[in-house]
Amino acid sequence: MRSQDAELEQMRAGVSCAVLLERLPPPWRLDKKESTRRCLKYRRGAGEVLLITHEGRGWWDPGSTAKGDIFSLVKFLDPGLNFGEIRQVLRPFIGLAPSFPAHEPARGRQKPDVPFTARWDRRRLPRWGSPTWRYLTEVRRLPTPVVAAAISAGILREGPCASAWFAHRNTDGQMTGIEMRGPDYRGFSPGGEKTLFQLPGWLPTSTVPTRRLVVAEAPIDAMSVAAIERLRADTLYVATAGGMGPGTIATLEGLLRRLSAREAAEIVIATDDDAAGHAYARRLADMAAPFRVKVSRLLPSDGAKDWNVVLKRRTAI
Repeated sequence: MRSQDAELEQMRAGVSCAVLLERLPPPWRLDKKESTRRCLKYRRGAGEVLLITHEGRGWWDPGSTAKGDIFSLVKFLDPGLNFGEIRQVLRPFIGLAPSFPAHEPARGRQKPDVPFTARWDRRRLPRWGSPTWRYLTEVRRLPTPVVAAAISAGILREGPCASAWFAHRNTDGQMTGIEMRGPDYRGFSPGGEKTLFQLPGWLPTSTVPTRRLVVAEAPIDAMSVAAIERLRADTLYVATAGGMGPGTIATLEGLLRRLSAREAAEIVIATDDDAAGHAYARRLADMAAPFRVKVSRLLPSDGAKDWNVVLKRRTAI
C-alpha cells in the first residue's frame, strides 16, 4: 500500500501535464504567442484548447468547467480509463521534460490585412440617434450616462450593422483587441488578444481611489451593472469576453495586485446565474485568494440569467 502511495506521489510530482499533452496521440502543440510563463496554452484540432498552470501540475479547459491535476487530465483525454489504467498511462512519463512543440496556425488563417488598431481608429464614436447608439440605449436599455462614460473612457466605437465595438486593454492600458457585439453578430478582432473590457466608474477629475473591481462576462453585462449601481466612483467594471486565456488572467492578476494595496479592497463577481457562470465565479474566487481582497458574489435578481436582463426589466415601461 505504501509503495502504491509513493508511486502516486511520484506521478503527481514528476509528470508534467504539458508532457502528457505533447506525447499522447494525437499530440497537442504550444501556442507560444498566447502563452505566458505561468499559463501555457496548448491547441489541438479546430477549437480545442487546454491551459497548463502551476508549473505543469495543473490544467483547465477554458471552454468548460473541467480542470484538475495530472490524473484528471488523463481521464479528461480518455474518459473510458479506470484509475489503474490511468497509472499505466502515466508511468512512462515520470521525469520527462516538455519540448514545447510550436502550434502552426491553419494555412487558411492569414494575418489580417488591416491591424485591429487601424480598424478601431477608422470607426466613429457612437452619437445620439446612430444605429449603435440606438442598439445600446433602446435594445439593451443602457442609460445615456453609462454609454457616454464608455465613450469618454475611449473603449467604445460604432461598428457596422448597428454593432458596438468594445476595446480590450491590458493592465498598462494598451489596447489588445476589439470585442464586437450587435443585434445579429458577435466576434473578436482577428490578430487581437482577449484581455479585459474596462469601464471606470469615476470621472477623470475624480479623487476617489478605485477600491472595488466588478467582473462580468460581457461588456454589456458590465455596463448593465454599472447602470444599476449608477457608476460607483470607487469601482472599475470589467468584462472578460467569456473564458479566461493567458492575456485575461495576466490582466486580472495585475488589477488584483494593484487593488490589494488599497484599504477595504474588494472583487465583486457578477457572472451569469447558470452552471457556467457559477463555475466561472469559483475560478475567479480562487484567482483572487492569493491577493487577500474581499470576494463577493453578485447574482442577477428575479431569476434573470444575466445583468442586462435585470436592467431591461427594471427599465421596462
